[in-house]
Amino acid sequence: MEAVLSIAIGILAASGIWLLLRPRTFQVIVGLCLLSYAVNLFIFSMGRLYLGAPPIMPKGGFVNPVAFADPVPQALILTAIVISFATTALFLVVMLASRGLTGTDHVDGKERDQ
Repeated sequence: MEAVLSIAIGILAASGIWLLLRPRTFQVIVGLCLLSYAVNLFIFSMGRLYLGAPPIMPKGGFVNPVAFADPVPQALILTAIVISFATTALFLVVMLASRGLTGTDHVDGKERDQ
């Protein structure tokens, strides 16, 4: 399962970087989304999965930290999802404004001859 997750993260990251290098703004936005999904999956996989383990340790005495889930990666991913949604919405608004001003959706504002 680790190999499948690693390959999926690699494919998402590679696709995101490839789309970031494209000349059209919509492709750049989709590339940023794919790259953020890859980073989110990577951070989530580093937090390890615990089935049936509570995320909060009880008070008092010695407790075995292996028996409890780590809530920090989950909180980081939730925050990253909210931030990436907001930045994607901002990028889309800027893309529409740029398209209205320049008449093209190329990153540099110039149409290229094929």
